[in-house]
Amino acid sequence: MPTTAPATSATSAPRTLVTHPELKAHQTVPVFSTVGEAPKNVLERALSVFADVRAGEGVGVLLLTVTVFLLLSSYYLLKTVREALILSEGGATVKTYSSAAQALLLIGVVPFYGWLGSRVPRMKLITITSLFFAMNLGLFYIAGLAGWRTGVVFYIWIGIFNVFVIAQFWAFANDVYTEGAGRRLFPLVGVGSSLGAWIGATAAVPLVERAQLTPFTLMIIGAAILLVALGFTYATNLRETGRGRPEDKAIAQQPLGREGGFELLMKDRYLFWIAILTIVLNIVNTSGEFLLSRLVVDQATSLFSDAQMAERQRFIGAFYGTFFGGVNLLGLLLQLFVTSRVIRAIGVRGALFILPVLSLISYSVIAVAPLLLVVRVTKTLENSTDYSIQNTIRQALFLPTSREAKYKAKAAIDTFATRLGDVTQAGVVAAGTAVGLSTAGFAWINVALTLAWLWIAGQIARELAGAQPEHP
Repeated sequence: MPTTAPATSATSAPRTLVTHPELKAHQTVPVFSTVGEAPKNVLERALSVFADVRAGEGVGVLLLTVTVFLLLSSYYLLKTVREALILSEGGATVKTYSSAAQALLLIGVVPFYGWLGSRVPRMKLITITSLFFAMNLGLFYIAGLAGWRTGVVFYIWIGIFNVFVIAQFWAFANDVYTEGAGRRLFPLVGVGSSLGAWIGATAAVPLVERAQLTPFTLMIIGAAILLVALGFTYATNLRETGRGRPEDKAIAQQPLGREGGFELLMKDRYLFWIAILTIVLNIVNTSGEFLLSRLVVDQATSLFSDAQMAERQRFIGAFYGTFFGGVNLLGLLLQLFVTSRVIRAIGVRGALFILPVLSLISYSVIAVAPLLLVVRVTKTLENSTDYSIQNTIRQALFLPTSREAKYKAKAAIDTFATRLGDVTQAGVVAAGTAVGLSTAGFAWINVALTLAWLWIAGQIARELAGAQPEHP
């Protein structure tokens, strides 16, 4: 397992990250192969089309891929429940305030998670949190049968559930792989994430319309999927610890150190900059979503009068249906065939700059030509890259960090920092709308933020550049 030198303060000299050198991959068309490696089995040869999978790694990476597939399927199924409850109960306006409520709750939840992680080993930590969320779904089911109005509470709850459970999964994946193995295999694991989001979203329609399942029945299905994912996590842990060194197995049984997630962010500037990058990325991306929504509504309003509200709603629904379909398809193709090859070619440090450069170009074009077609094309490229290459890179940034950083700091970043970005973006939109800022004006704000994003990526890349490889 990867290790690090002790963390330094946010103002001290760059720390030294310890890496684990591996044999260099030599890609042949269309698979990855490595000179001097042991023979691969049928599964590993098949998976090598998509990532640099080596002998003995096929079953383990497939278990992880299925696990994240199940987690994302559960979330997107429950996301449908969220919309059904919040809209039917007349609480759609809570969307404006939910991110702020989630951020406030996470100020207490993240330290508690860190406290728990300091007292139990990783599998017990994952088991406790998984059972807790599954039990919550059971309680929501009972409350729904009793006729209670749960839309607002469930809306806030699922926002925390999503970021927390996925952050914990990637913390576990970072913990079971060395830095080199993670760089090679995370692109394949990310395929499970993309497929899970697609399958979960598309499965909701037939379950509701054809099987006539209620939102509360879908909660029970989501809880069951979550428990199955926990079983796959156990299987992965058993296999990977069995393949590792005896000392790695002993470390896996130990609780985490005493430092809390927020404490680690303030002490370690590498983690601090990852948190800042997460906030800025979220502001830029969600501001872009606002620009798209604004132009879609303007287009629908210009085409259909208030008396044609049904036609207006169908236009918006059809637009977003095709938009999301395009984003998901392109994101999946990028994850399958591009992400692993990009990381092999330019490394994690180089790949850090792909999305901000793409965003800089996109919003510069939008600022000059704020047209719906332009925003649609650029947001499709931005979102699909974010969900594939950028997401994989974000997870890989934690590979050379301590176990405490993988679980506690990552939980703080992926939950609190993400929601803080949402809250900040809402403030930017509110302020810009109040002064009558145009679509081009919002785009120029994103251009400025993207320049800051590039500088932050440079700080992270500089930290990684200081990593000194271990002696073989």
